[in-house]
Amino acid sequence: MLAKLFSYFLPVNVHKKKSNFSKTLEVTWNNGQLVLDSQNTNYSYGSLQRILRKGLKYIGFERIKKFNSILVLGVAGGSVIKTIVDEIKFTGKITGVEIDESIIAIANDYFKLNEIKNLEIIIDDAFEYVLKTKEKYDLIIIDIFQDTMMPNFLFEDFFINRINFLLNIDGFILFNTMVIKEKDRVRNLDYKKKFSGNYSLRMYPKVEEHNELFTIKKLK
Repeated sequence: MLAKLFSYFLPVNVHKKKSNFSKTLEVTWNNGQLVLDSQNTNYSYGSLQRILRKGLKYIGFERIKKFNSILVLGVAGGSVIKTIVDEIKFTGKITGVEIDESIIAIANDYFKLNEIKNLEIIIDDAFEYVLKTKEKYDLIIIDIFQDTMMPNFLFEDFFINRINFLLNIDGFILFNTMVIKEKDRVRNLDYKKKFSGNYSLRMYPKVEEHNELFTIKKLK
């Protein structure tokens, strides 16, 4: 494919679409790889896939492989789901929740997300979904951005407590955050304080420069 070949020299845009939630969505060949970007940041594949892959590696591929159920809040192009299926060889149930139907259409067309047999995609607001679901999960991945902004509810007690309730004992939360300003750093330090002795929390700063990852294990 010529676009793929040329992308080793210059990025080649192949699809651009307006989004109600992310302003602009672009699919681009970059260094021989298809990536999904919003106006100001990478949404799937590219740096974001590397970031979340590191988080999964911190938890442990072999451990994740033995889990029964995974919840992904914020699917975008589905790069973390591809890592879980293709690299970890996870065969349990994956539930992906994504508010933006436009992104899922792109994920299906360009990244073949709809071909993953053990994946169920739900178009819904993440807050609404965790409020009403009765499922429990062994791993909950939180990767919710609107361009470079993170919704405030992710850091509020009600949402945190609800996520903790949905997590099985010995299960993990993988939370991807973006730290650009000093207030973001302070926000993350406050978030860290919200977990009691029932949880083991680790914070990984400066993953791919602006991202900070949390892994949180539920002990009892």
